[in-house]
Formats: sequence, structure tokens, C-alpha cells
Amino acid sequence: MARAFFVVIGAGRVLASPRMSKRLYVVAGELSGDAHGAGLLRSLKRRVPALEVHGVGGPEMADVAGPGLEDWVEDAAVMGVWEVLKRYGWFKERFARMLADLREFRPDVLLLIDYPGFNLRFADAVKRECPETRIVYYISPQVWAWNKGRIPKMVRLLDEMLCLFPFEQPIFEKAGLKTTFVGHPIVDELEEKRIPGVVRDARLVGLFPGSREREVARLFPMMIESARLLAAWNKELKFEVPAASSKLATHIRGLISSAGAADLVTVETGTSHSLMQRAGCAVIASGTATLEAAYYGLPYCLVYRVAPLTYALARLLVKIKHIGIVNILAGREVVREFVQHRAIPGLVAEELKGLIGDSAKSAELVAALAETTGKLGGLGAHERAASAVAAWLMENPTHQ
Repeated sequence: MARAFFVVIGAGRVLASPRMSKRLYVVAGELSGDAHGAGLLRSLKRRVPALEVHGVGGPEMADVAGPGLEDWVEDAAVMGVWEVLKRYGWFKERFARMLADLREFRPDVLLLIDYPGFNLRFADAVKRECPETRIVYYISPQVWAWNKGRIPKMVRLLDEMLCLFPFEQPIFEKAGLKTTFVGHPIVDELEEKRIPGVVRDARLVGLFPGSREREVARLFPMMIESARLLAAWNKELKFEVPAASSKLATHIRGLISSAGAADLVTVETGTSHSLMQRAGCAVIASGTATLEAAYYGLPYCLVYRVAPLTYALARLLVKIKHIGIVNILAGREVVREFVQHRAIPGLVAEELKGLIGDSAKSAELVAALAETTGKLGGLGAHERAASAVAAWLMENPTHQ
């Protein structure tokens, strides 16, 4: 088929001719990647209306992409070496099935979103078996933190890296990988969810134990005990936990009931971003929620616990001082981190007492959070990322 034309209209919109068929295979394995991937796909489909999408992701991506994309994140989003090893057979079977689907689909571009343990192996297999497929990685693996030795392999496998943080671009470019800093899509996503005129309740403490059941099981009992200590210190305090799903809410209520804390903690579903704007302070599990809270200016402390084997291996591999992305972005400890054996009720409660009782300390933290999140690139990350992917789709002549 002859090459179809496309025109550029308005703010970078590309309208492809209906005669042009383009194919994208996409892989995301966690809820955060699903949210970012959905935003990218929306922008990309505006640019390339005839786009066919296959792959795996979460509910948001499936809603945008249609029947070619399977929602697998509830099973795929496991964290830690031991947890992955226990499910090795399941991942091996899924890997083989996805590779077979990709071979049959023959995409112009493979878009990998975060999820490096799986996605870099998948990129290697695709590079061998479908060398005509361009491979773009969105949301860089944190090799700068734990394994710079992987960078040469990524240079060999990938056609382009789309980075969320400004300090990542020179690391990959220096190694010879085409790299674009597109900014963090969290800016667009959180601005859409900002509540006009919301006022913080200084008596409300947010408890954010994470979005995975294992993570919640490790961290939430400690958060409940921290809440008990704070309630004994100030009886006017209220405690709320936002569950990422109805299933997780049931799990959390079970932990609250077992701890005899039903009168202490309120559970809501799907209110994470609302709580980040209403609460006076919070304790938050390490992950995307810490960056989201920082963007909304919520004073908080970070907690983190994993299986002992996973932690021991991480200490050998991790090459940076802090684990919180806000602290990494700032280059200093902006937010207090309570990791592994330090993630205990006494230390967490004392830190939150300081944020509740010392207005100057809280205001200083809020200012530091604003300065740090100002480095995220501003609005338009989804559009910038979609533009980069669209360029590869148009360059590859496989399905024209």
C-alpha cells in the first residue's frame, strides 16, 4: 500500500489518513503505569486515529485501547525478589503467550511502560524475533539508583527512552541512547483532580499504606498503632485511609477489625487524591503516592518495608542515599524516611506530631515540596510522549 499522508493541525495534532494502518503493542504491569499509559494512548489516538493497539495493562488502558488490550495488573503487580520467584511459572507462561501474540500482530512499535524486570527481558526477546519493530520505553527504569550496568543493554535494545525526570536524560544520552525528557504525566493527571477551594483539616491525618495487599499487610498494622499513639496525644485527631479498590478496602477493614480500631480509622474507596488535598498531614508508603502528595503540598513522612531477603539484596544494589523520589529529585532529604526496622509506630508518630504541632516546620516542608515538584516539567507530558511515539509509528513502514 502506498504511503498515506498526514497533516499537522493546531497544538501538535497529527491526523493520519484513514488508509494508514498503524499497530502498537504496549506493556504496563502496575496501576501507576496503567494511569500514565492511558493518558499517552488518548493523546496518541488523537494523532493516529487508525491506530490498532494490542498488549497488556490495567483497567484505564483497556478502556482507551479497546478489546486488543488485556487488563492483567492485579496479577502482574508484585513487588520484591521473593514474591516474583514464587510466581515464576505464571510469569514464564504469560511471557511466552505475549511474545506469540506480538509475533502474530507484528506491531510497528512496542511501547514498554515502567515494569523493568519484565519489560527489559521482553524487549530482548522482541529484538531477536521481530527486529523490524521499534522499541520505545516510557518511564525509565531506575538504573541510576541500583544498576547502571544495565544501561549498555538498554542502549542495544531500545530505539528511544522517554524520561519523566530531568536528571535521567543526560545519563542515557551519555551512553548513546536517544532520550527525550517529556516531563512527568502526574502533573496533568493531578491538575485534573484538583479540588477548587479545598481547605485542609489540621485534625485529619491520612494513612496511605499502598495499593498492593502484601504492601498493606506489612505497613498498615504499623500505621494503625501510630494512629493510636497520636490519638492518645491529641483526642481531636481523625484518621482516614483511602483504598485503591473495593477488594483492598475489604482487606484493610479486616486489618482494622483485627486490631480493634474500628472506631479510630475511617476507610474510603478511591479517595486518595481527595484526601491528599484535605488532610493536614500523612504517613505514606514509598511509591507514586509520595510524589502525588508532594505535588498537592501535603506534609508527610515516608515508610517502607519489604521481605528481609529483598531488603538485604537491595542494600547491596542501591547506590543512592534516599529511596523517596521527592528526596532524589531534590538531592537532599526533604521528606523524612522510615525504612525497614525504622518503620515503627513510635518514630512515625513522633514525626507526625512535629508536622501537626509545629506550624513553622510544616510550612517549611510545604515550601520545599513546591520547589521540588516544580522540576517535573509542567503540563503536557502525555502530549509530548505521544508525539515521540507517533514519530516512530510514522517512520516505520510495516503497515502502510
